Amino acid sequence: MPDGRVAAGMGRRLYLHHKVNHNTMKQYYNFRFAHFMFFLLSIAPLMVFVLFSPVALLASEALSPGNHMAEGLASFQRGDFEQAVTSWEQAVAFYQQEKRLQEQVEVRIKLSQGYQSLGQYQKALKHLESALVPAEASGDQLLVAAVWGKLGNACIAAGTMEKAQRLLNESLAIARERGANALMAVVLNDTGNLFIAQKKYPEALAAYREAAALAEQTNNVSLAAAALINSATAAFSNGGHEESKALLDNAREKIPALPQSHDKAFSLINIGLGYYELRPHLPAWENQLLLLAFESLNAAGTVAESIDDRRAASYAWGYLGKLYAEEHRYQEALQLTRKASFAAQQMNAPESLYQWQWQTGRLLKTLGDLEAAISAHRRAVDTLQSIRQEMSVTYGKGQQSFRESAGPVYFELVDLLLQRAASFPDPEHYQPYLVEARETVELLKVAELRDYFQDECVDAAQARVTSLDTVSQTAVVVYPILLPDRIELLVSLPSGLKRFSVPVDAATVTAEVRKFRQLLEKRISREYLPHAQKLYEWLFRPLEADLARFPTDTVVFVPDGALRTIPMAALHDGKEFLISKFSLAVTPGLNLTDPQPLRRGNIKVLAMGLTEASQGFPPLPFVASELTALQEIFAGSTLLNQDFLSSRIEHELIDQPFTIVHIASHGQFDHDVNKTFILTFDDKLTMDRLDQCVGFFRFREDPLELLTLSACETAAGDDRAALGLAGIAVKAGARSALATLWHVNDQASSMLVEKFYRELNDPSVSRSVALQRAQLDLIRDPRYEHPGYWSPFLLINNWL
Repeated sequence: MPDGRVAAGMGRRLYLHHKVNHNTMKQYYNFRFAHFMFFLLSIAPLMVFVLFSPVALLASEALSPGNHMAEGLASFQRGDFEQAVTSWEQAVAFYQQEKRLQEQVEVRIKLSQGYQSLGQYQKALKHLESALVPAEASGDQLLVAAVWGKLGNACIAAGTMEKAQRLLNESLAIARERGANALMAVVLNDTGNLFIAQKKYPEALAAYREAAALAEQTNNVSLAAAALINSATAAFSNGGHEESKALLDNAREKIPALPQSHDKAFSLINIGLGYYELRPHLPAWENQLLLLAFESLNAAGTVAESIDDRRAASYAWGYLGKLYAEEHRYQEALQLTRKASFAAQQMNAPESLYQWQWQTGRLLKTLGDLEAAISAHRRAVDTLQSIRQEMSVTYGKGQQSFRESAGPVYFELVDLLLQRAASFPDPEHYQPYLVEARETVELLKVAELRDYFQDECVDAAQARVTSLDTVSQTAVVVYPILLPDRIELLVSLPSGLKRFSVPVDAATVTAEVRKFRQLLEKRISREYLPHAQKLYEWLFRPLEADLARFPTDTVVFVPDGALRTIPMAALHDGKEFLISKFSLAVTPGLNLTDPQPLRRGNIKVLAMGLTEASQGFPPLPFVASELTALQEIFAGSTLLNQDFLSSRIEHELIDQPFTIVHIASHGQFDHDVNKTFILTFDDKLTMDRLDQCVGFFRFREDPLELLTLSACETAAGDDRAALGLAGIAVKAGARSALATLWHVNDQASSMLVEKFYRELNDPSVSRSVALQRAQLDLIRDPRYEHPGYWSPFLLINNWL
């Protein structure tokens, strides 16, 4: 059914037009309807507010919009948010010039809605904050309350839930006091969205129900329908599946009364997805729910096309394609998905386009056309690259990592490329696919670091990169890729890039990594050993025969995901640790490394640290001897305890061209970069402050050679915190970093660091070999032979 129409009895007609592997399709075709349902249901009521603004309801005659306002509203109703924003920006400029306060508030509220619909939440917040000034100047408390309510809603989108709750409560209190039912309905609906984000489902259900009742009283049918759909989401999440269906039925009955509009189309999309999600929970209604889902999505597409709303049409046909695919009707699903892609392209809506390009790739893969599937996935990745920043925030969830929201698209392309490479017997044909697979993961790694540090430091690092494949004939780069059903190891050998496949799924590897990390920090037992050996078998044993053919002395790992949280040095072959065989380094990405030998002609060190307790952190008494030893080896300056102040650091670094910056103080790397810090005597040096202090090194002709953090830690099991640690050299503009995954015994740390620097002072010794020798020294000391003492030290980026 290429036009999207659904035949009667669709629930029972499961025709198969092509021979396909349904198990493969199931493996990759994870619909995640609950996620889509929540996202869309959260957005739908936001759109309603523009069409039924409390401000407009209070003074519709006084606020008759001019041409720009009318054009903006018309554009918004057909889903052309970009044009709506353009029109309203022109209107607000006019109202500012005329000093018309109430109209400024109205149009800025509309602008915030337009920007939120485009996923540009910061711009939405900016306009609402600007609206608050004229609203307060007008002396109209209901106007102020309306702005507070929308600010609260925008804060939900931005992830600042406490502020959202305060603003919504204040707005609701004024609306109740004044008996402003129209405003109460809108604010209660947004309050329900907040409760959903907080997983307070009974409270959400109550808020939505009251919103729907008030919307009915004020004849706001669109908001009533949206609140009922949202009630269905809350009931579903609370386990009330029959109640959820009844609420969807009620909302569906109101749809015919709505004008043809973007809101109507999206309400139908949400209803369709809601019915489909209920199927496994209400088996007696399964076939009827399937038919209702198809009919609702089909009707949404028809509404969207009738008003030329290509954005809504894209979602309607795309999700309808998902349903057809779930019923194994892949050719029809493909036609609908291509129709969705075309609509998204016409609308320049990359946020939906990538989904349908990705869906097209999955369908083509299921239908056996591997090359076409690869091409579709490539297009999806290209589209994602263009909207990376917008993808990092999801309504109701706040900041979401790019890996969480988009990573599966990249990894599915990698999987397809590696499958294609495996079909060729000769390197001439399979090498390009291996290289492209690795470069695709690199795109994701670079995007992850940009998201974590939220600045341009990654771009500055990329400007200096050298291909690691050509740097050293004695170093091997190991690139592990964890896929749903296997590990892929891409290894750069002197003879070229080689692929090793290990039949262990990502979930199993991750569980093993978590246990290994936990036991490594338990320094009184050898319980870690079986896990160290198992990980060696998976991650390194397959390479041994090939490595033996070449004079290899260094192995550089480019770890991903959970593998970032463990030290490869502690992997064990049954006889000895990996560090006993090779010097080791890690890098967050091939395209983020600038491997250059250390210039030892005039090394100058800025050594800093704390021996005293500070800000609730314990003392580090051996830091004093650590810094003293460092000054004996290299020239430079020392900032200890009261001298180790944030202001002094910046002053010292600006005044003198240091080669090495050494910080012996508590450091904590967190999932959230804003909670990541290094402790100074008087403050906590955040990543932004670190950027201010040492980040300018990345723009120097001679960048910082080494940043050492000898007492930092990352939380076990926190892959994103480990990403921050791995990227610290990039952030600091340093060629390399020496840092710890977890806090080490103070004396052991000082011993290792001193040995590292003494070895580094030898011009014939590379950074990685210097660390290897320091770690082996500790292994030979009976007090510190356990890997919990020596293995957390990582050499990051440049190993030469």
